[in-house]
Amino acid sequence: MAEIVRRSSCGGVLPRGRHASISGASFLHSASSSITPPRQEEQNARTRNTFKAEQAVVFGALISPTDPVAVLATLKNVKVPQALEIEMQGEALFNDGVGIVLFTVLLGFAAGMHSETSSATSVAHLLLQEACGGLLLGVVTGYVAYRAMRTIDDFPVEVLITLALVAGTYALAQKLHTSGPLAVVAAGLLVGDRAPRDAMSERTQGYVSALWTLIDEVLNSVLFLLIGLEVLVLRFETNSLILALAAVPIVLLARLIAVSAPLLGFRWSGNLSARNVPFLTWAGVRGGISVALALSVPESEAKPVILAATYAVVLFTIIVQGSTLGVVARRTLHDQDQPIAARKVPT
Repeated sequence: MAEIVRRSSCGGVLPRGRHASISGASFLHSASSSITPPRQEEQNARTRNTFKAEQAVVFGALISPTDPVAVLATLKNVKVPQALEIEMQGEALFNDGVGIVLFTVLLGFAAGMHSETSSATSVAHLLLQEACGGLLLGVVTGYVAYRAMRTIDDFPVEVLITLALVAGTYALAQKLHTSGPLAVVAAGLLVGDRAPRDAMSERTQGYVSALWTLIDEVLNSVLFLLIGLEVLVLRFETNSLILALAAVPIVLLARLIAVSAPLLGFRWSGNLSARNVPFLTWAGVRGGISVALALSVPESEAKPVILAATYAVVLFTIIVQGSTLGVVARRTLHDQDQPIAARKVPT
């Protein structure tokens, strides 16, 4: 009977040991095929082949800028030298705008890799229009607001001018196809530098600072709440999570190179020196800007990978780096003179 079964199942007579091995292999193959759905196998194969060079560049553009909201929230409980604090805040503010501009340009370049409009000349023209146009617009609107505040000594009106400056500058930048974030940053820096000296009374400064501090606190809370809620509704594939975990050390290494190259290549005095490289590297906190840019990527096979990697980096920088930044500051900045508590820079 056993011989008949062997003949009918294998089409001939096989040695007993070889027949057993073939039957076991067939059984394991059938079991694995039933356990692993064909769709999952297709997704795994597709994930391996969809993350191309241009999409990696887009991910680099959206994950590179440090988030000003996250940086300011992190610096609240960390004591750092004033010069270093100003450098970090300035980096976050300008990286915010420049990162959005680069992301927009590179995303369009990646979407039209084989079109005539994706040439290097067109990309450079768009980058120049977005960045320089936004900065110029911000200087103009900021100066107009500054001159208006000089002629008024009424704190409710001056507070409303600061609100109108932010909303109006951003809306105008959108109409003119320039960078809204860079325009608002330039306007805020001009007003924040000149208005307190000869356009705002002490009472007005107190009200303006209180208003924007409140707005900052509310937006901080809403931002981190939305980041947490978005994690719950997104669905990630297994291969995407593996790539996301690999993105964390890669982003840290890129941050180390970006920080150390200018500090080691040029001689800086005071607090901006090469000895601050470990702290500045660990202080590169990402936040809502990267998440918002990742969510704005058009639907494609690479978008789940980009989303997973972005969330992994953002959560790691906020939770791990943000919670341990004080320890890093005490160990790397302990020999610097008179560290002071971080203060907000009104924008």
